[in-house]
Amino acid sequence: MLTRIAAVLVRQRMAQAAPPGVDPARFLEAVAEDTYEMVAGLELVTPVLITSVPELEEIVWPGTEVITIKDDEPLKIILERLKADQAAVISADAPDLPPLLVGKLFRELGRAEITVCPAENGGAVAMACALPPPTWADPDLDDARIVTTLRAQAPGSRKVATTPGWHRLRTPEDVERLDPGLEGWESTRALIRAR
Repeated sequence: MLTRIAAVLVRQRMAQAAPPGVDPARFLEAVAEDTYEMVAGLELVTPVLITSVPELEEIVWPGTEVITIKDDEPLKIILERLKADQAAVISADAPDLPPLLVGKLFRELGRAEITVCPAENGGAVAMACALPPPTWADPDLDDARIVTTLRAQAPGSRKVATTPGWHRLRTPEDVERLDPGLEGWESTRALIRAR
């Protein structure tokens, strides 16, 4: 059976989406925790936390691998540090991402080498690939045209598949995109309501 990792990627700059009246560090911790909780609840997947933010290991369940990175460390290098048959990397600034979309990333790997969940307004919410990652790929979740870039890098455009997209919280205004009707994102919800 395939071993699969779902890794939540936390970078310091994600704190800049904190809405007025909310401490950026607490906001970043809340969205990362919500995204991690969603990933940790997935079946047949091992959760991992990849972070450039100190002391975030307290948000994860005991036994979860925590990989410390430099804030600007390329995703290509990060992927090479993961030990599994397949891995999905999910941006921590998507606290209300439905688990179904992570499942779709893995399912699409049956026909493509890399799968991308595009983000509204450019970039990607998440991506998945077999490990070790394809040598031709240099993915960046913050690349505004990530799918176009990866398809240009690929030996054939069919090597890169996409799933339905979602949104990321990249500016304070993006918090309005969170759907109160969706389950999950409890920590972010509590923090925003308390302001």
